[in-house]
Amino acid sequence: MTDFALLPGIEQEELLWLQELTKNYDKETTLRFLALYQSRRQDPQTILICCLIGLLGTAGIHRFLLKQVGMGILYFLTVGFCLIGTIVDAVNYRKLTWEFNKKAAIEASSLSELKKY
Repeated sequence: MTDFALLPGIEQEELLWLQELTKNYDKETTLRFLALYQSRRQDPQTILICCLIGLLGTAGIHRFLLKQVGMGILYFLTVGFCLIGTIVDAVNYRKLTWEFNKKAAIEASSLSELKKY
């Protein structure tokens, strides 16, 4: 079985979820999934750092990384909803990242199951 624990910043809940998602995969499909997931996954620490940079001036960078372009633009134009939204996101950065990574894992799973002909 592929070791998902090598992913940077992975937490126990994510690790267990990935193992459950890929439990019926053969080795080749698991490796394809891991390659796709690694390329799409965001590290929670990166999201936190970008969120904290938003407190210093450029709000919304973390939302762009999470593929929430509309919210990123809104944060940028409103200075992170007068910094309140940025502070809330700094507190909830793990939840934001986990939700994004869960969607990325589902996408990677569906793409890795497609067989090349």
